Formats: sequence, structure tokens, C-alpha cells
Amino acid sequence: MYSKIISTGGYLPKKILTNKDLEKKVDTTHEWILERTGIEQRHIADDKESTSSMATKAAEDALKNSNLKSVDIDLIIVATTTPDQIFPSTACIVQNNLNINAPAFDIQAACTGFIYALSVADNYIRTGFSKNILVIGAEKYSNLLDWSDRSTCVLFGDGAGAAILSANKDKGIISSLIHADGQYNDLLSVEKNHIKMKGNEVFKVAVNTLSNLVDETLTKNNLDKTDIDWLVPHQANLRIIKATAKKLSMPLERVVVTVNKHANTSAASIPLALNEAVRDGRIKEDQVILLEAFGSGFTWGSVLLRY
Repeated sequence: MYSKIISTGGYLPKKILTNKDLEKKVDTTHEWILERTGIEQRHIADDKESTSSMATKAAEDALKNSNLKSVDIDLIIVATTTPDQIFPSTACIVQNNLNINAPAFDIQAACTGFIYALSVADNYIRTGFSKNILVIGAEKYSNLLDWSDRSTCVLFGDGAGAAILSANKDKGIISSLIHADGQYNDLLSVEKNHIKMKGNEVFKVAVNTLSNLVDETLTKNNLDKTDIDWLVPHQANLRIIKATAKKLSMPLERVVVTVNKHANTSAASIPLALNEAVRDGRIKEDQVILLEAFGSGFTWGSVLLRY
């Protein structure tokens, strides 16, 4: 039994903060940000918006684009590092918002959170525990930013993405790989409610780790690089995305890139990018898609699927 993504959804706050706007806040320039990261703008939630409210809207969007009703969902998993509060979980808040009677829990694996969540959901479906699972990645990173720190405040944005997985006999998730190595935890962390990052070190480890992850994924599934139709990577930095695409010998035209418009939305970045490519028709039925991410922990992982 496979876990097939039958529907996607997304939500982005209306407020857009451009690089030019940030020039007024910190000592930086549009050109510097664009050259180093590929980011041009990011969406910022207002005071009335929360991680759970954005997650709920993304979930509603995914449900609207499916043939399912709320009562058909039998599990909710939310990947987030920015919950509304320590407890209850964001997933339970979303469950209540959607009036769904199903188990619900959060997963915290930073930017790899959505990959971890898909891996967990896939196993629940394969074992027969669930038939229809709502998986959400949602973040309000603007709450964690020190707007005087030009090394971090330019990198992140807010948003939520969702996918519904359903049991399918023929196709869906082919494999999922998840990893973690806590020895790097001091390179990217939250201290005193603000993100702290040693950017150069994180970049080097991320590029090497994702390169190895591509090899591991292809080897595990006896695939060649040419078997992959689309790469949907975590949207942290365009240079990292290009390095991963090069490893796959894949032109950027076959890579879903949203980092320029969304910046890094952590656990929300892959579902938001996937939703965009599904909605605009780039990703089509029966294509082979590789999702991959790297995040604080360090955590990293991939999901290979036939859409």
C-alpha cells in the first residue's frame, strides 16, 4: 500500500517585506541579499495571524482541492518550530478549527519537519492505521527574528503549506529517508527567542550533506539521475538549491524554486513549493518527484514519490 499525495494547499500572509524595505531597517542592500541567497522578498504575518491560523487556512485549501470532507481525515500531523504555545500542540488547535475528530500531533525537526512528517504519515498508512492523513508545515518565523541582526533577519518568512495523503494501491511515496546529527546543534539555534546562525559553517555542511543524500536516495531505489522529473527542495538558499540540482545533473527548469518570493519558511517551504508547482501544472500525474531538506539539529531527509 502506498501513500499518495492527492491534494495540496497553501497560505501566505498578505504583507510582503522586500529587500528594499529591509534596507531601511538594517545595514544591507537588495543586491547583497539577492547575490548571497536568491531572496527578493518574504511574507510576514500580522499580529492577528498565528502558526495555527495559517496552518488551518492551508489545510482548508488542501481539503477544498480534494474529493474528501473533514470527516474523512483520520490523522493530523503539523510540522512546526514556531507553535502558538508550548501546549496544546498546534495540530490540536488546527483539529479544533477544522472540526475534525482525529488524532493530532506536532513534529519538530526544523526545516526538515515536513519531510519527517511525510515519513511518519507514510508509515501510518502502510501499516493500515490511517487512510487519509492531513500533513501541514507552518511557521511564523517573524516572531523569532532579531530585526537588528542583518545576518538572519533577511533570510526568513512566514507561511503554511499542506498535503493530504491517502492510501493507494498503485503509486505514491516510494521511499523516505530521515537523518539527524546533534553534534552541529550550536551552528543553528534559537537563543533568547532569536535565531542564531553561523552561516558559512551551515552552508558547507548543508551542501555536502544534501549531495550525499541525493546519492543515498538514488542508490536505495536503484534509480538514475535521469529518472527524477522534478526536484522540490527546501527553500533556504538559492546557492544550495543550485548545488543539489547540479548533483542531479538537473537544469533549474526542472527545479521548483520559490525562495525568491517566500524566503526560508522552514517546515512550510517544501509544501508551499509543491503546492505552487502542482497548481500551475508543472508537476503532472505519474512524474517522479524528489523532495529534500536540511535543517537545524542538524536534521536532513528526502521523500521520493510518484505523483
